[in-house]
Amino acid sequence: MTVTDREAHLQSLMLRGLDGDASAWRVLLTDLGAHLRPFFARRLFDGGADAEDLVQETLIAIHAKRTTWDRNQPFSGWAYAIARHKLIDHLRRRGRRPTHPLDEASELFADHTVEDGATRADLSRCLSLLPARQRRLIEDVRLKGLTVAEAAANHGYTLTAAKVSIHRSLKSLNARFAPASPDGGDHED
Repeated sequence: MTVTDREAHLQSLMLRGLDGDASAWRVLLTDLGAHLRPFFARRLFDGGADAEDLVQETLIAIHAKRTTWDRNQPFSGWAYAIARHKLIDHLRRRGRRPTHPLDEASELFADHTVEDGATRADLSRCLSLLPARQRRLIEDVRLKGLTVAEAAANHGYTLTAAKVSIHRSLKSLNARFAPASPDGGDHED
């Protein structure tokens, strides 16, 4: 099963579960448990029982917070964030530190990374600030890897207009999200 297929499968189960399908909800929790066990076991010093406890804590949290999931965002990223927080809480309670950064650890759902989850949600929120036509142009060029010429043709821009739009859109986002300089002023290009 590909990452896209796995995401679609889990998202479908989540949606059906939210709509009252108890069978879909049980399948979702079972499937998630199968992903969570090795995810936690690889990251714990003593493995076994602690991993199983974390699986149960995470599944309970997913159940309790299920209404906070945004149906327009990837499900696995949301679930991964909950699992990651449970792991961090566990390590803090034990007074231990992981031997490698958690963000660089192997991902929960095998083929995707953190960027496919929580970071992608943040990116979507940032890009949503742009007008739809500009946002789609940036997504095509910067995320999907199309050339500027291909994206321009897809969205009815001339090559020059597409380049200008991308530049201005990115500059606008940078101005909005770039940290202020240490002296308190903003840097200007």
